[in-house]
Amino acid sequence: MFAIRYGAVVVLLVAGLLGFFVYSTNNPDSRFAFKLGLDLSGGTHLVYNADTSKLAGADIADSLAALQAVIERRVNAFGVGEPVVQVQQGGALGGGQYRLIVELPGITDVNEAVRRIGQTPTLEFKLVKKEFENNLVDANNVPNPEAFTDTGLTGKYLSSASLQFSGSTGVASQPVVQVTFNNEGAKLFGDITLQNKGNLLAIFLDGNLISAPTIQDSITDGKAIISGSFTAQTAKELATNLNLGALPVPIALESTQTIGATLGQEATRAGLVAGIIGFIALAAFMIFWYRLPGVVSVVSLFIYVVLMLALFKLMPVVLTAAGIAAFILSVGLAVDANVLIAERMKEELAAGAKPEAAIREGFSRAWLAIRDSNVAHIIAAVILFWFSTSLIKGFALVFGLGVVISMLSAITISRTFMLALGVNTDTTLGRFLMRSGLRK
Repeated sequence: MFAIRYGAVVVLLVAGLLGFFVYSTNNPDSRFAFKLGLDLSGGTHLVYNADTSKLAGADIADSLAALQAVIERRVNAFGVGEPVVQVQQGGALGGGQYRLIVELPGITDVNEAVRRIGQTPTLEFKLVKKEFENNLVDANNVPNPEAFTDTGLTGKYLSSASLQFSGSTGVASQPVVQVTFNNEGAKLFGDITLQNKGNLLAIFLDGNLISAPTIQDSITDGKAIISGSFTAQTAKELATNLNLGALPVPIALESTQTIGATLGQEATRAGLVAGIIGFIALAAFMIFWYRLPGVVSVVSLFIYVVLMLALFKLMPVVLTAAGIAAFILSVGLAVDANVLIAERMKEELAAGAKPEAAIREGFSRAWLAIRDSNVAHIIAAVILFWFSTSLIKGFALVFGLGVVISMLSAITISRTFMLALGVNTDTTLGRFLMRSGLRK
């Protein structure tokens, strides 16, 4: 009775998931639409050179990690679906210049993509040498490099930025940007202002000198004001860009590439055709060879496919050509578990066990082999995901999910349906349905 009720719940759940899948597929603008990778949807591939010449060797790794995090945060803030941002080192042996690789699925306008990445400001604070206080820039308003001393305080220590208005009563307020540093930056800023009272502290944005206020007193709360020739709109845009992340390392665009989705569409179509043909072939074999357990395994396999597709939408999983291959491979693993179960049940029935006892014992015996093989697959998926590049990560994620879901569907769903059917092997029809191969 419990098996019948549980089976009914499973059927209702799968029907709901199937309805959700059909609805979201027919509404491509839904937030549950499939997320496609660059190879399937097309997009933009950008390569930047990262200038690490001013960084100490010990700081390069941390600064590049911060650069990667900043770029990921920026492109995500603009609604780019699952961007790929990687840092690589050029040269035959990895000893060349560092490069930033950015892939933006769905964006085929290269100029727009470059604008989104390149508009991130580089914020720096530098002390002004006493002898150069009246000679900060030349006639072309270009900062004199000899006039400034690096403090180490940059945008990577920034916590937040906001638009403010300065000015006293009766005086027109001027838009400024208030920046707040994190704990490390607040301590560094406090030390700078404490040790350099009366000196000028220059503020650079993207290499341009925008302000050089005098340090009146030590500031220990980690807050500073950026003033300049701002309008309310430009100050607001600056605050927004700083909040999205100031670049800790300057970058320069090296190359761009627009990737069309034609090849990806062909790969998707080929993958779907292969998946459908493979599913039909597996279903035909299972039904022909294992009869009733084969029918149950096909139903379980169908439920598994629905669960996986629903998970792809709900998580969401970014589908790539490699991910589709992993999904098709996981379908084969799901069938493998059902084959083991059917063979163990056949052995129990041949030994004279009653149908219900044969089903329970068959699943119990098959579970050990299914568990061990699937644990090995999960370990392989975790290793691939942890140590590989983004393309292989997608394969590993889909493969790992498929192994876990297939294991659960084979053990719980197939078992429940078999118990709910209650086949009587004392009848000719019952014996025929529970046997396998060419035996009658």
